[in-house]
Amino acid sequence: MTSDIPPQLNLDARWDACHDLALRRCIYSSFAGVASAFVFFKGPVTRWATVAFATGLGVGSAFADCSHIMEGAFPNLRRPTGSHSQTTNLELRTEQEQP
Repeated sequence: MTSDIPPQLNLDARWDACHDLALRRCIYSSFAGVASAFVFFKGPVTRWATVAFATGLGVGSAFADCSHIMEGAFPNLRRPTGSHSQTTNLELRTEQEQP
């Protein structure tokens, strides 16, 4: 059974690729974190922190690559730079000008 959907519009293949990539990077980076934690650190807190950091690196790199695979389907979460920062500056100026 063949489909006539072009590859750039086939979301099933994209999601499969993203799931595969995320699962592999999360597992591999967790294993690397465990190995480096047992080699370099003695305490349980630092070992867990190393594993968590390595897993976060894997998840972050998978997210970045998946956003490229999905061609920007995931939103960019940025801090708004509009009116909030301007009102804070105005409030600071008015407080400083009063005697």
